[in-house]
Amino acid sequence: MLEMMRSRRSIRKFEDKPVEKEKLDVIIECALRSPSSMGKRPWKIWTVKDRADLEKMSKAKPHGLDFVAKAPVAFIVAGYPDAADVWIEDCSIVSIVLQLEAEMLGLGSCWGQIRRRMYDENTSSSDYLKSAMGLDADCEVLSIIAIGYKAEEKKGHSGIPSEKVIIK
Repeated sequence: MLEMMRSRRSIRKFEDKPVEKEKLDVIIECALRSPSSMGKRPWKIWTVKDRADLEKMSKAKPHGLDFVAKAPVAFIVAGYPDAADVWIEDCSIVSIVLQLEAEMLGLGSCWGQIRRRMYDENTSSSDYLKSAMGLDADCEVLSIIAIGYKAEEKKGHSGIPSEKVIIK
């Protein structure tokens, strides 16, 4: 895992090639097995492959989601605030597990932040997605994770910020 983490980067350009069902099944199973506080799993994951839906998703905020429209698949990760007070943490874990398993399978990914973002001055990005994609009214969308075969190569980040770790 350390070697993967040394080289992993967010990928925003994807090949025009579908991700095989077998790989998607593994990615989804890993996400479903994500750690969850008290095993509540206060989240739901929508898998989106339809090109028109991916285009709609890419419009959830004014900038920063263009890559979603070009991805072969994207996951909407949403939580249920009434189900657990740690829905944000649990959904964050699911989101990163989706990304890390995709990387393990030779795919690239990028996280699109939705929580606390706005579609326009009156509508949150989460509310836009709930309406545009027919999501549950009582959920809150945390992220969109786009996944696909990498159409760009990036070097891993050099070094690690040692000042971010305090050892006592």
